[in-house]
Amino acid sequence: MYQPPLFKEDDLQVQHALIRAHPLGLLITAPAGGPTANVYPFHLDAGRSQKGTLLAHMAKANGQWQELKEGAPALVVFQGPESYITPSWYATKQETGKVVPTWNYAMVQVHGKVTVMEGADWLHAHVSALTDEHETGRADAWAVSDAPESYIQSQIKGIVGLEIEVTEIEGKWKVSQNRPAADRDRVAESLGTSGEPLHNAAMAELVRHYGAKR
Repeated sequence: MYQPPLFKEDDLQVQHALIRAHPLGLLITAPAGGPTANVYPFHLDAGRSQKGTLLAHMAKANGQWQELKEGAPALVVFQGPESYITPSWYATKQETGKVVPTWNYAMVQVHGKVTVMEGADWLHAHVSALTDEHETGRADAWAVSDAPESYIQSQIKGIVGLEIEVTEIEGKWKVSQNRPAADRDRVAESLGTSGEPLHNAAMAELVRHYGAKR
């Protein structure tokens, strides 16, 4: 990933937090015949390896798992908050007019050692953990155990699991750090205004946070 130093985010806890907040990752494999890309919800187990382990599953009919089993390199991309930034917000527009549009975003990219998991016990534990993670806090939370066990087992027969031990992880937070303070303030204020068509409170907070760290 192209990484200007100003936008680089190396804090593993921050990277993991983005993955947990935006767990639908794009898995890209690169076999000899050309790249394949699919999205999957990932469960992050931070304690399973030094940099964490990603767990996911896919349909057996999806040939991407066979590419991985044959050793195809894999990359997982997690996209966090993102927003178009209009130059109309910049104080610099009024001062010099030397401004152009851009796009702010936060993302994490992961490379890792992939193991294909086909055992029913692993798959049952995985889908249970993934479900619990996303049902927590709901008043009518659903659990895998709410469905008949015979039905769950029949569904498990149609999927394959993945364990990706993270070997390399990169974070990129491009959130207006390269702009003067007055421009950053205007961007954060405008993104945080509920009546603004480009309203994005999450990005406004990132602009403020990373601007304060400069």
